[in-house]
Amino acid sequence: MGTFIQLVVDGLSTGSIYAALALAIVLVNQATGLINFAQGGIAVLSAYIAFEFVRLGLPLILAILLAIVASFFLGALVERFLIRRFERGDQDTAVVVTIGLLTLVTGICALIWGYNNQQFPSLFPLTSVDVLGAVVSVRSLATTGTILVIMAVLQVLFLRTKLGLALRAVADNPGSAAFSGLPVGRLLMVGWGLAAALGAIAGVLVGPQLTLTPGMLDTALVYALAAVILGGLDSPIGAVVAAWAIGILENLVSVYVPFIGHDLKIAVPFALIFVILIVRPQGLFGRKVVVRV
Repeated sequence: MGTFIQLVVDGLSTGSIYAALALAIVLVNQATGLINFAQGGIAVLSAYIAFEFVRLGLPLILAILLAIVASFFLGALVERFLIRRFERGDQDTAVVVTIGLLTLVTGICALIWGYNNQQFPSLFPLTSVDVLGAVVSVRSLATTGTILVIMAVLQVLFLRTKLGLALRAVADNPGSAAFSGLPVGRLLMVGWGLAAALGAIAGVLVGPQLTLTPGMLDTALVYALAAVILGGLDSPIGAVVAAWAIGILENLVSVYVPFIGHDLKIAVPFALIFVILIVRPQGLFGRKVVVRV
């Protein structure tokens, strides 16, 4: 039983990394209707920005706050001067642009900071506590708690605030939103800025666990996309629950299913995607969209 609990706790910790990126992807999709493949690269760049502020001698919490603010403006500028040129065209083209942006941002990080691992300081203590026979680090618990808070904030933002409702209206139908008097361009910038800020939070949460490298979130981005598809593109709660489920299931399968083991556990989320897309294409928590023709 102790082994099982340990695997579940470790899965929650790993799933929280996926959830952080998944929430940012959901935010961009809710605000613009696009899937942003560049989210992992922006999160890494934000973590490096915070890292530079720390090296300049600023307190860690201030460095993180400044990185979040810088990331907000960076995301808004990316939407205004790059993504906006493709948003009103074919969505497939815009998605390819975000993939290119991911490659560009990763290359910039490698050019400036190189590929050597950099140790990012942690906001939370590295001590561990015993939970039902499992050893749980305080940092993992704090990361999971932070993800829960962010999930709740996003849920309230999209369902209970004028800004969130306006962002959803713009994503669903920019033309109708503009005729209704909504500042579509400004809202799109805000949506991308908020997603970049959320990516910064993800980067500084993950940085101490993985160490800073330009490609540190490449694998996590794949799992985050899987979590978004499983949970639903329009559901922050679904994205987090799916990310945790992937982390836990991966751990359990790698130990208790011998023919899969650690080498094939990466296939688990893709098998889940295959099943979910057949049974429930909108995701476990997503809304079914009805189009009148």
